Amino acid sequence: MTRPLTAAQRRIVDAADPGTGRLRGTPAQLAALVKRGLAFRHPRPPHDHFLTPAGHRAREAEAEAAPEPVTAPATTSVFAARVGGEHPAPESDPARLREVRGAWQGMLELRRMTNPDGATDRPCGWERSHLVQAAALALEAAGHRPATDGEGGYRVRETPQPEAVAVHAPDGESLRACAATLEGAGWQVGAYTEPRTRARYLLASPRRV
Repeated sequence: MTRPLTAAQRRIVDAADPGTGRLRGTPAQLAALVKRGLAFRHPRPPHDHFLTPAGHRAREAEAEAAPEPVTAPATTSVFAARVGGEHPAPESDPARLREVRGAWQGMLELRRMTNPDGATDRPCGWERSHLVQAAALALEAAGHRPATDGEGGYRVRETPQPEAVAVHAPDGESLRACAATLEGAGWQVGAYTEPRTRARYLLASPRRV
């Protein structure tokens, strides 16, 4: 299990700028947060440090006086959006809703800080390298229900195509709603028919411009 945050690290995370997630601390302290996946160093001068989505969630947990240690770096974050079909089916409760909302806000901030033009209306590099999780986060954050063993919902799956995921839903209305959400989150979406089963599905790719 990863060590809990030190008192100094908690102070730095708690003191991050509420709007940008910008951090202040010694080089050693900031480097330690980067190593734990809670911060990233901006590639452009002056190379400031900012909270990652995992860092934003850690700060929210501290604010609720119920912190949980982050056990993985941001690229394999302890948080996992629900892709649909998880077994056993996870619970949806207020704590989960807060977690999803925090993860999505953190993702928007990561877009702003890492897209060359600071755009938040299209996916960033992290999302392009984690397609299934990124698409699932956009859907879950918008309130769509993931599929479970006993209930229909969305399912996000990998495809053989580069930079594309397949999104399945139980009916045409749900599929159209998923398409609208993904398009609003900066994805290019097309509807297709599976040749063997004739089931309709979406093929979604991160928009570049």
